[in-house]
Amino acid sequence: MSDILQLVKERDPGEREFHQAVMEVMASIQPVMDRNPEYRAAKILERLVEPERVILFRVPWVDDQGEVQVNRGYRIEMNSAIGPYKGGLRFHPSVNLGILKFLAFEQVFKNALTTLPMGGGKGGSDFNPKGKSDMEVMRFCQSFMAELFRHIGPDTDVPAGDIGVGAREIGYLFGMYKKLKNEFTGVLTGKSLGWGGSLIRPEATGYGSVYFAAEMLATRSETLDGKTCLVSGSGNVAQYTMEKLLDLGAKPVTCSDSSGYVYDEAGIDRDKLAFLMNLKNVRRGRVKEYTEKYPDAVYAEADPEAEVNPLWNHRADCAFPSATQNEISAKDAQNLVDNGVAVVCEGANMPTVPEGIDIFIENKMLYGPGKAANAGGVSVSGLEMTQNSMRLAWTREEVDNRLQMIMKSIHKTCLDAAEQYGTPGNYMNGANIAGFVKVVEAMLDQGVV
Repeated sequence: MSDILQLVKERDPGEREFHQAVMEVMASIQPVMDRNPEYRAAKILERLVEPERVILFRVPWVDDQGEVQVNRGYRIEMNSAIGPYKGGLRFHPSVNLGILKFLAFEQVFKNALTTLPMGGGKGGSDFNPKGKSDMEVMRFCQSFMAELFRHIGPDTDVPAGDIGVGAREIGYLFGMYKKLKNEFTGVLTGKSLGWGGSLIRPEATGYGSVYFAAEMLATRSETLDGKTCLVSGSGNVAQYTMEKLLDLGAKPVTCSDSSGYVYDEAGIDRDKLAFLMNLKNVRRGRVKEYTEKYPDAVYAEADPEAEVNPLWNHRADCAFPSATQNEISAKDAQNLVDNGVAVVCEGANMPTVPEGIDIFIENKMLYGPGKAANAGGVSVSGLEMTQNSMRLAWTREEVDNRLQMIMKSIHKTCLDAAEQYGTPGNYMNGANIAGFVKVVEAMLDQGVV
C-alpha cells in the first residue's frame, strides 16, 4: 500500500489530513487486497483516492459596513458508486482543500456502512460565521449557493451541515437554492421541521455515538449505567452525546470549545446541560461562562501549542471526542489508558492521531472509529432524504428506532468484517474493510467510470 500513499503525497503535497485518512484505510485493507487480486488489476485504489469531481469557487459578499469580502467555496464529490454524493458543508477559517478531501474520503466509507444508498462528498468555505450578524451570514450563504446550486440536486449531491453550518445556515442556503431552481426538493438535509426536516436529525450524531458505545460495551456484558464519561466539544454532537449519556445513566463530566475546557466532577446533569445548550446555541457564548454559573466546576484555557490536552487526563470510564480532527494526541491516548478509560467512541471525524489509535488497540480498549461511531448523523440525513422523497414525516420514535437499528447494524458489520479478516474485535479494521468492500464491489459492477 506504500505505493498508493506515495502517489497521494506526490500528487497532493501539503494535504496532511488527507494523507492521514488514506494511510489509515490502507493500513486496514491489505488482507482484502491480498484475497482479491482483481481489485489491484482494476486500479481500484488509484480511483478511490482521486475525487470524481472537485469544485472550487470564489464567494464574494458584502458585510454590514458595506465592505466587499471574498471567501473560497469548495465541494468535493468523492465517490458516487452507491448513491448520490452525501456529506456536510463546513464553514470555518481552517477549511482548505486537504481537510475537505480527508472528510470526503472518510465520508465514502462511513456512508457505505449506514446500509443506505449514499455516496461520499464534503464541502464548505473558509468563512467564519462566528461574530457575524444574521444578515451577513445570509448574504454569504446566498452568494455561496449562487455557485453551488449548479452542482447539487436531490439525485446528484445532497449536502448537509457540519461545523459552522446549523439550521440558520441551512435555511439561507435552501432559500437561495429554491429561488434559483424554482423547485422545492430535498437538496439539503438538516432543514427545520416545518419545511422538510426530520425529527432526531440534530441529535443523531451524538445519540448514534452513544448507541454505538452501548453496543461495544454489550460485547463485554456491560452497560453505560454509572459510567463516568469525558466529552469534548460543546456543539451539536457533544450536547446530544451528553443528553443520551444521561438517558442511559452515565455521568458526563467535561465539555470544551476552542477557548478551553470545563471539568465538573459532580457531573453535567440535565439542568447544567440545559444551561450549556442555551449558552452555546442561543447566546453563542464560551464554555468559561459555565464556571461562573457553577463555580464548583474547573475551567482551563486551551493551549494550542501543548502536546497534551488536560481534558483527557481525568479518571473516567469512557471518552467521547466530539470536537474536531486530531484532538487526541499519542500522549493524550496514553493518559486515557492510564486513567482507566476502557471505551473511546468518536463523535468527531478522525479525532485521534494514528499513534493514539495504536495505543488504544494495543491496550485492547473498545475503540469506535468515527466512520462507524459517528455515522448516526448521516444516517438520519439519509432518512430525511427518504421522507422528502415520499413527501411525509415520520414520528420521533420511528426515526429514533431506525437510528438505533442502523447503529446496531453498523456495529455488527464492523465486528463481522474484523473477524472475517483475522483481527477479531478490531473496530477500526472492521469499519474500513466493510465500507471499502461495499464501495469497491459497486465500482467494479459499474465499469471504469
